[in-house]
Amino acid sequence: MAENELKNLLSPCSKGDLGSIIRRARKLGELTDALGKALPEDCAGAIVAANLRDDGQLIVIAASSAWASRLRYETDTLLAAARAAGLKPVGCRVRVSQDQA
Repeated sequence: MAENELKNLLSPCSKGDLGSIIRRARKLGELTDALGKALPEDCAGAIVAANLRDDGQLIVIAASSAWASRLRYETDTLLAAARAAGLKPVGCRVRVSQDQA
């Protein structure tokens, strides 16, 4: 595959499925960053990923069970940060990443 074809295929401006996947991944990354920046400095790296489900639940994936416990105390902060990012969460659930290695 030519380099230009690959660039076009992976472009977020693409109308195809890959373009929408890339746009979605960027939005999830931006949400994760926004939540991390809203937390106290010692907690910022605890979030692996974040997502807002269709039912309004903000799902936060923590790096470990210890971090998940700590982040559960920060749910008000996480919800406020998601709202500041233009989202409308109705609740927050903290989960533990499956990758514990």
